[in-house]
Amino acid sequence: MGVPKRLTEMQQRFAEPVVFGGPDGPVTQTEAAKLAGYSEKRCRVEGSELLNPKLSPLVVQYVAKLKEERMKKYEVNYESHITELARIKEEALKKKSFSAAVNAETNRGKAAGLYIDRKIIKTGKLEEMSVEELEAKMKKILDDYSQIIDVTPEVKEIKES
Repeated sequence: MGVPKRLTEMQQRFAEPVVFGGPDGPVTQTEAAKLAGYSEKRCRVEGSELLNPKLSPLVVQYVAKLKEERMKKYEVNYESHITELARIKEEALKKKSFSAAVNAETNRGKAAGLYIDRKIIKTGKLEEMSVEELEAKMKKILDDYSQIIDVTPEVKEIKES
């Protein structure tokens, strides 16, 4: 029989909801086949066959092309991201929604690298450390983080039993 040279209108109507969803959101291939006008009895089989590259290569190519177009349309890059956050902030300020404006500006700062989220995961148990190890650990923490904590340690003599 051979591969057809072009897509039919029904195949195009099938591919679009597969990529973009239906009126109520995402759809399955069976639902997409129903929306395209395929038989209620065969829509499950038709949906499967239409997304099989061996049986329907043109439909699969069209679906891939639509997905690529969608990705380009909603592509996120640094410039568009920062611009969109600025637009959201300005709209929030116009509506006097200061919390939303602050969030948008904070997210712009994070995207620009102005904020650094630092997480420290420590392992081991304090109970298993000797007094000397604990004191050394506390001194190291104070030395490492002196710029962000303002604490003068009070050292007391601890007698070991």
